[in-house]
Amino acid sequence: MENNENKAFVNTASLFEENDYYKSEREALLKRNEELLFENQQLQIEISNIKNTISWKLTAPIRGIRILIRIIFRFLKKLFSFAKFFSFSNIKKILRSLRIVGFNRTIHTIKYRLAANQIQSDAYTVWMQYNDPKLSELENQRKTIFKINPKISIIVPMYKTPVDFFAELVHGMVSQTYKNWELCLEDGSPERNIKIEEICKKDERIKYNYTGKNLGIAGNTNEALKRATGDYIALLDHDDLLPPNCLYEIVKAINDDPDVEFIYTDEDKFTTIDKPRFDPHFKPDFAIDTLRAVNYICHFSVFRRDIMDKLGGERSEYDGAQDYDLIIRMAEIAHNIKHIPKILYHWRVHDNSTSKANSDAKPYAFEAGIKVLEDHLKRVGIEGTVSHGATLGTYKIDYRVVGNPKVTVLIPNYNEADTLKVCIDSILNLTTYDNYEIVIIENNSTENSIFEYYKELEKNARIKVLRYPDKGFNYSRIVNYGVKNTDGEFIVQLNNDTELLTPDWLEKMIGMCQRSDVGAVGVKLYYPDDTIQHAGVVLGIGGVAGHLFKGLDRCRHGYFSRDSYIQNLSIVTAACMMAKRSVYEDVDYMEENLAVAFNDVDFCMKVITSGKLIIYNPFVEFYHYESKSRGFENTPEKVKRFNGEIAFFKEKWKKELSEGDHYYNPNLRLDNDQCGIKEEIVTH
Repeated sequence: MENNENKAFVNTASLFEENDYYKSEREALLKRNEELLFENQQLQIEISNIKNTISWKLTAPIRGIRILIRIIFRFLKKLFSFAKFFSFSNIKKILRSLRIVGFNRTIHTIKYRLAANQIQSDAYTVWMQYNDPKLSELENQRKTIFKINPKISIIVPMYKTPVDFFAELVHGMVSQTYKNWELCLEDGSPERNIKIEEICKKDERIKYNYTGKNLGIAGNTNEALKRATGDYIALLDHDDLLPPNCLYEIVKAINDDPDVEFIYTDEDKFTTIDKPRFDPHFKPDFAIDTLRAVNYICHFSVFRRDIMDKLGGERSEYDGAQDYDLIIRMAEIAHNIKHIPKILYHWRVHDNSTSKANSDAKPYAFEAGIKVLEDHLKRVGIEGTVSHGATLGTYKIDYRVVGNPKVTVLIPNYNEADTLKVCIDSILNLTTYDNYEIVIIENNSTENSIFEYYKELEKNARIKVLRYPDKGFNYSRIVNYGVKNTDGEFIVQLNNDTELLTPDWLEKMIGMCQRSDVGAVGVKLYYPDDTIQHAGVVLGIGGVAGHLFKGLDRCRHGYFSRDSYIQNLSIVTAACMMAKRSVYEDVDYMEENLAVAFNDVDFCMKVITSGKLIIYNPFVEFYHYESKSRGFENTPEKVKRFNGEIAFFKEKWKKELSEGDHYYNPNLRLDNDQCGIKEEIVTH
């Protein structure tokens, strides 16, 4: 370590004088394109993800039995010193079989994820070549004269900070193309580091204070805050880096909208500056339910001074999740939150960071996150139970159902008695909520078997059959007819080719839908082969709208596990969707000009443009027995109708399509439903 510190100290002076830093960095980037992309780290990431999958949890008893048999086997070998008289071949065969059962899927999953990560890494390498700022761009930024030139105070709590890390951090600050900043450092290390102090003396904008007392992350941050004089306050970890265009982009956003109260950016990871950056997190715009599920905002966080003053800094009782607490509290009072969809923060991966590949580095941080959310719900007056989510670092909130509201489950149906029976039986056998009715909207069926089945169903007081009076098929008109002829406070649109998997599905959906800010709630749907059919819909995918993570194995996780946590989206499918009756009335029901395609997309767009939120809840699960080839338009009439509906939708939502989906990211591809990274210049 001493050698590293000496090297860093010697190099620091020259770092301040190197104007061609970024040129050399880009040259290094081109060279390291051919290097191996952190396979070992990625493997650790996958192992961590796999341990949180359903398949891993389901095979836990098998692994336990395997370990027990292995212990017994070893004991017997010791007990019987004359082992040559005993045959253990059968026991060995059992152990071998158990090993295969427990690990074959694991190995397959690791290989799949490594391949997927390699594709993303390769795409990100190309993305960086196109989108990292060129030297000429940086020079132009340095010459830019802004109308508003706020001072940005960068707050850094320090504790046993390696000198080489610190030298790189300071160099990143000195290289900023926007110069009106100050770096406020509070060092709680047990011993002084003269080399760090010498580095700090080289720039008057660096305010360094050594206390010798470790007040924790929050305490040290707050001490540094006391010396901040900036118009905006930004948080930076002592081992991370800012690219040279970071503060320029922040100030540009402030000039574009002087009333902005909080700004955050996209980010990526790195280990050392001479190795490739990786794992870019291209985030959605601000989404309260997504934030309640995971601290997706994280870095780079910039608070307007008056907002930070109201918050009073960070709180020590949430150490480990102190930034999460600060951001959650900010979201309670700020009204103008801006997301800059650019990589403006580099998060260092090392053994002691929460960014490290094995997320067990700071397990207390995830427990602190539970407390952050519990206290947040109390402050905003919402009752709910917080628990850990499907993957480490994510959370799940089950909102309490207020009262006992009636739910109407609308199921349009044409023939297909056997298909409908699977759906109805699953609801009747599993549903734990009591105050609901099932209303089947019969649409011109022709088979005797379905009418016989209706007679059987109508013996159940919970089930009604409504005869749709018109001829032909118009899904929107059928649903509108059902809504107008029933009286449930909450409406569930449900396809007849679904099968319920989650017993408390109605409680989970009602609890969310009862919130005054929520318009509709969607769920997670699987094909019969246990791949994802629906994990939310993105406006613009495929030209109009497309499902995310379609075809992904249910035991794997997509981009930043976005398939597996509760979040706000623009659109969810009406194959299973709940909304208040009043929402249908407010948005003038389903669009009847869209008879077959995109009517649910249009409905959700009307809901969000009315100011309500759409929530995707992956903890409510159904099978959807929809053919993967379903939807092909194979007659001239169908093609004409389909093209007409596309044209109608595109004209109606032209502005929104041109702006892009705010819950997606402009750096992610629209010809790919797995959140693939664009390999081109991205304009924001």
